[in-house]
Amino acid sequence: MIDHTGVSVSNFDKSKRFYEATLEAIGYAKLKEFGPEITGHTSVAGFGANGVTDFWISEGTPNEPPVHIAFRVDSREQVDAFHRAGLAAGGKDNGAPGLRPHYHANYYGAFLLDPDGHNIEAVCHKG
Repeated sequence: MIDHTGVSVSNFDKSKRFYEATLEAIGYAKLKEFGPEITGHTSVAGFGANGVTDFWISEGTPNEPPVHIAFRVDSREQVDAFHRAGLAAGGKDNGAPGLRPHYHANYYGAFLLDPDGHNIEAVCHKG
């Protein structure tokens, strides 16, 4: 079972603003932030819900190739809100909200590219 994951970003402040706005639509918030004085090398921000930090960004050289991370949500409305919020925050559309029946009959997802080109997804598995 995965406990947490993260991506390296080229512009920490820009990416932090993108993820704050985009992930808020699915109930996430920035829960932690540390600078180099704490980490010893770079700025990091942790996001999560219900007090659990499970997604991190850190300033550095972006991952190559870009990473794909999917956030599971409880409703199709949250998928739609995630996509709208991400576009408004400067993300690029990489797949509008909709059913992806090639995965399974109820797979409803939306895809965005973050400021560094990482493929960020929200998915609902409920019918």
